[in-house]
Amino acid sequence: MRRFAVSALFVILSVAAQATVLLPIEFRELVATAPVIVHGHVVDVRSEFVDGRRAVETFVTIEASDYLKGNLGDHVTIRVPGGQLGRYRTVFVGAPEFREGDELVLFLKSSGSPVPYIVGLSQGAYRVVVDQRGRHMVTTPVVMSRQEGATERVVRGDPARQPITIEAFRGVVRDVIAAQGAGR
Repeated sequence: MRRFAVSALFVILSVAAQATVLLPIEFRELVATAPVIVHGHVVDVRSEFVDGRRAVETFVTIEASDYLKGNLGDHVTIRVPGGQLGRYRTVFVGAPEFREGDELVLFLKSSGSPVPYIVGLSQGAYRVVVDQRGRHMVTTPVVMSRQEGATERVVRGDPARQPITIEAFRGVVRDVIAAQGAGR
């Protein structure tokens, strides 16, 4: 009887266990996948119930400073899974969180939804901060293999991976777009 109870417990626990798995996306693939790449500032963050009040999602409005690819107008509202509304909170592992005033570069896609979302969750959201010298720096280093399709080890904290200026980031994105266009 004891074995049966333990076995039943393992079956119940295995059914209840769920996980979010994020596969790393290479930068060239990120650029190719996103029909829209916008640089701008967060002007509004609001959470709403979705799915019949079963979950909370966050809607973030960006005032576009520049589009590196595509164009959705002066303001674009995106959907981010998870958020908090009063005492209700939905946590979605891998989803970025935003505040009004954040400066960002976002890689967006809509896939049939009227509200775009970020490609690769936090992997498609690059934060921009102003450093001590007044330069706008993209804080997340670009992870791009030396050769397209090659696999390379990415080491967290690698001193070679440093923040770059927003101008340099724009240049990398435009180079990738140009290379993809030439490869067709």
